Amino acid sequence: MTTLPHPELFVRWFRQAAPYVHAFRGRTFVIGFGGEMIAERTRFANFVHDLNLLAALGIRLVLVHGARTQIEAELRAKGLRSRYAKGMRITDAASLTAVKHAAGVLRVEIEALLSQGLPNSPMAGGAIRVGSGNYLIARPIGVVDGVDFQFTGAVRKVEAAAIARRLETGEIVLVPHIGYSPTGEVFNLSWEDVAESVAIALKADKLLLLSDRLPENRKGEPVHEMTAREAEALLKLNPEPRDLARILRCALRSLAGGVGRAHIVSRRSDGGTLLELFTHSGVGTMITADPVEQLRPARIEDAGGIIALIEPLEADGTLVKRNRERLEQEIGNFEVMVHDGVVVGCAALYPYPESKSAEFACLAVAPDYRGSDYGERLLGACEARAKARKIRRLFALTTRAQHWFVDQGFREAGVDALPGERKALYNWKRGSKIFLKRI
Repeated sequence: MTTLPHPELFVRWFRQAAPYVHAFRGRTFVIGFGGEMIAERTRFANFVHDLNLLAALGIRLVLVHGARTQIEAELRAKGLRSRYAKGMRITDAASLTAVKHAAGVLRVEIEALLSQGLPNSPMAGGAIRVGSGNYLIARPIGVVDGVDFQFTGAVRKVEAAAIARRLETGEIVLVPHIGYSPTGEVFNLSWEDVAESVAIALKADKLLLLSDRLPENRKGEPVHEMTAREAEALLKLNPEPRDLARILRCALRSLAGGVGRAHIVSRRSDGGTLLELFTHSGVGTMITADPVEQLRPARIEDAGGIIALIEPLEADGTLVKRNRERLEQEIGNFEVMVHDGVVVGCAALYPYPESKSAEFACLAVAPDYRGSDYGERLLGACEARAKARKIRRLFALTTRAQHWFVDQGFREAGVDALPGERKALYNWKRGSKIFLKRI
């Protein structure tokens, strides 16, 4: 039996991943990658193990692959030269033969890896079934600026219903970079175009695109979160390198077409797909149509997230334990900070109208976000709510956060400063400090 070097870190990560496991079950993810990924055998085998885990968690997976590396190798072996224009391959008859060969070989290799089931391996008991087929109707790109792209095509239609039927039976669906015309012609397609088109047709919850590199800011640092508008601005500033720009444009078009989230993940990051999906900060670039974080009034469906957030603080005595049924009844008192659908901060406001005061309570921020300004923003939201109700002062009780309240403009006060009905509930054994703030 192998002993984990840092078991407490694993347990912490596993607990933090739980909300994502619940959120992703039954969702549809389209994952696109180029032939370069498949050519690196060890890295691709590890990637397949990660796909097996995603499938085991109940995520509906559609895999879209390219074959540029394999096509190039076959053409070189035959003494033929590749030709490109506008970043796209000009697929003549000889190149089309290489395209067909590469697509067939890769399909068999990918299916073989997904079929593994050796004991004591990540695939043990996986029993993954793979469905592939002629899901794409394609059209020729034709002649562009005097260049005839011949058998290079674009997606015309995706047979989404056929893919959905396969997903319903629990299969992983494999979609190659090949499309067919109604007259039986075969076209070589860009895997990015295919991934985008399939994701839009399925109204996928996520589109993940594996890339050689991530979008960067002006300092050359990877950008881990951005809105579609920010991504468009980044493209205008720096349209190169061309491969990344093409992936970024596909991600943007997918969002405009109704896909929930688009992620760009480095293909060189071992376990990058899992880290991007199941950690708060991720390791790739997540692009959203709207801002990824929201500060808003809590809804009843947020109760579970709030409970998960405050339970550790209740256990160590930072917060007073709350009856779960009562918390659901009082959900209207809460403000929440939500990051990509997960509650990462909360606070409550309990009004005492007769004394024109209110208690600011149950402030909690997830560990990974405590260096942010979430606490201050939650306080600001509660203050705005209090002012709307003609409340003139806030009070808070704390045993651990005295300095934070002073920094936010509160001053320490005695128990007598509490409203009468709240004073009657004061726990003398706990000995909480009381802070007041005029608003």
